[in-house]
Amino acid sequence: MPDFEIERRHLEAGRTLIAGVDEAGRGALCGPVVAAAVILPFSWFAGLPPDWVERLDDSKRLSPTRRERLARRIRQEASVGLGLAGNAEIDVLNILRASQEAMRRAVAALPVPPDMVLVDGLAIRDFPRPQDAVVGGDRRSYSIAAASIVAKVSRDRIMIRAARRFPGYGMERHKGYGTRAHFEALALRGPTPFHRMSFNLQYQPKLF
Repeated sequence: MPDFEIERRHLEAGRTLIAGVDEAGRGALCGPVVAAAVILPFSWFAGLPPDWVERLDDSKRLSPTRRERLARRIRQEASVGLGLAGNAEIDVLNILRASQEAMRRAVAALPVPPDMVLVDGLAIRDFPRPQDAVVGGDRRSYSIAAASIVAKVSRDRIMIRAARRFPGYGMERHKGYGTRAHFEALALRGPTPFHRMSFNLQYQPKLF
């Protein structure tokens, strides 16, 4: 479960504006990759945070209803920045570079520049601010977990809107990921302008 241990270490070094950064949609077949940057109040690191903070976790381990509720609280009580890279940009840059570009944009969208950025996974290349790359960060840091939740909720809303624009693909259910139903729709209908053409859009049965 996440906690504030990593944030406290940076707080002791004199950094008070600490942003957690994470992305959603990296493995999807269509739609953007969306990143969020979240600065939680530094007083929470050393004091007692609100009770709801204990419910923060990796967004993949939370139900959609809980993610929505937590995203609402995060936006009310923290500083949030969003950034995205669309499917066409992903095709040009590749998914890793596009994900990192989305993270840079999320940090740039914060209302105040952070003293330290906690990044889930790999460090962001050519990044102008101090950063700490944390493997499995969305399960270790409340700040990164909060970013994970906001990124996931924001991207899910984009995919639900896309489902109305491109009916018949089930985007409102699978959110663009490679489910069997999604591959079957692709085989029947072909890709939409929302799909990532650099990805393999044909169903690949697993071999055991």
